[in-house]
Amino acid sequence: MLTIRLSRVGTTKRPFYRVVVMESHTPRDGRFVESLGHYNPRTEPETVEVDHERVAHWIGKGARPSDTVRTLLARHPAPPAEPEAPDAAAAGGGGPAGGGGPAGGGEPAGGDGAAVTA
Repeated sequence: MLTIRLSRVGTTKRPFYRVVVMESHTPRDGRFVESLGHYNPRTEPETVEVDHERVAHWIGKGARPSDTVRTLLARHPAPPAEPEAPDAAAAGGGGPAGGGGPAGGGEPAGGDGAAVTA
């Protein structure tokens, strides 16, 4: 069975961990299938960099996160997805680059520019 867990790569008295996918029976620092990120407990605040898409992919494939990894992921959730710019431009929102005002030279659909008052 696959497990998402920590693998120690730091030196003596200086812990640093990789978040990896590995077989549950392999040694802690043994061969892994994929590295998903890293965790540094020595920084203030602690640093956790994880590819949340890949974590979701492996959990979907049946990998089970260890208790420690589950806690780390709960404390550092994935950032919220931002709406993409092409969707806003397609809806007629026009942004700073879209030029949706009179000075921008581009009117929303149906405008000929004659009714604009300054």
